[in-house]
Amino acid sequence: MTSTWLDVAPGKIASVVTALEMTARPARRPVPATDRFAVRRVARPALDWYRDLFRRIGTHWLWFSRLRLDDARLGAILHDPAVEVSALTVEGRDEGLLELDFRVPGEVELAFFGVAPEQVGRGAGRLLMDVALERAWAAQPRRVWVHTCTLDHPDALAFYQRSGFVPYRRQVEIEDDPRLDGTLPTDAAPQVPMIRPISD
Repeated sequence: MTSTWLDVAPGKIASVVTALEMTARPARRPVPATDRFAVRRVARPALDWYRDLFRRIGTHWLWFSRLRLDDARLGAILHDPAVEVSALTVEGRDEGLLELDFRVPGEVELAFFGVAPEQVGRGAGRLLMDVALERAWAAQPRRVWVHTCTLDHPDALAFYQRSGFVPYRRQVEIEDDPRLDGTLPTDAAPQVPMIRPISD
């Protein structure tokens, strides 16, 4: 069988995106007891607060989509009554982001989910996922879904599968490198080589 190779133009980044879903509430996984973490709802989140948390969690993984939205477009999403934003707090500091999107009838999208790098591997993600699934399934949807990509944490896909999600679709996404237009700093995500376009 012959492999297919596709060139990615200089100045672009490419990732393989995997969409996952669950169509029934999964068995609840035991979450270690801890009083270190708490999860709080954030009603009508301030856009500066959201962007700061989004950057702290996602810069290393090249999260950029929400950073390219102006205030009007970002506010239209975050302040929609069918979008629910929560923060995971550690000793009073916001260190995790959970965004659930209920705008499509019968579906809940786990739109953004992550914890700050310092909290990875400490049980914060498991607690946040437990809250995410409780809140999502309380709406009795037909399905709950999420997508992740090869730019994300190496364990992200396995984490979602352990949480009960099943892969159902794979796509290739090509975007302008956010480090080249100032969306993210040029030293972000050193694990992803930056290839500058050739100047004319």
